[in-house]
Amino acid sequence: MVITQPKPFSEILQFLEGKKNIFITGCSLCATSCMTGGEKEILAMEQKLLEEGKQVTGYAVLDPSCNKLQARATLKKQKQVLDSSDAILCMACGDGAQTVAGLVNVPVYPANDTMFIGEVERIGHFSEACRACGQCELGWTAGICPITRCAKSLLNGPCGGSRNGKCEVNPENDCAWVLIYKRLKELNELDQFMEIKSPKDYSKASNPRRVTVGK
Repeated sequence: MVITQPKPFSEILQFLEGKKNIFITGCSLCATSCMTGGEKEILAMEQKLLEEGKQVTGYAVLDPSCNKLQARATLKKQKQVLDSSDAILCMACGDGAQTVAGLVNVPVYPANDTMFIGEVERIGHFSEACRACGQCELGWTAGICPITRCAKSLLNGPCGGSRNGKCEVNPENDCAWVLIYKRLKELNELDQFMEIKSPKDYSKASNPRRVTVGK
């Protein structure tokens, strides 16, 4: 899931300076789960904008905002309202905001900051889980990502700065390699730990990337 958090409202107001009529879009998936762009959050944003003297021309929770075909179909039904709007405030991730921006002829402004690909620990608590590096390493690390969970993204064990199982960069975090070692030991797969890994091919993470399924 793409984890987002709301931008400061003051920053949003700077985007919308000189814009009177605002249309709001959200996202039915990640932003709804993050509580940054579901209907509840959109209605709260509408109220805040009204208090600032803005007019909210309407809103739509896109299903999801990053699906170009779905977003186009939904926004097409709102064409008349969108034509009367000065701006769209997009309460989705950066991908969702870019998708909307590519479909309309009015300025689109993000209401959220995109943080990372992560997992839900509990309601309102998220942790980073994947850097989308283009070559998944989980097959030999017992399902614990060294690229994401090691602050130095090391591939051949800990850096030597780990103390008491904690990371030297951020002692609040567990050392990923201690976790990997313990998990491999539990799984009786410590032989995976002995193989020296070649330097990672980070060219697979060069931007922008495209994927076509079936080729």
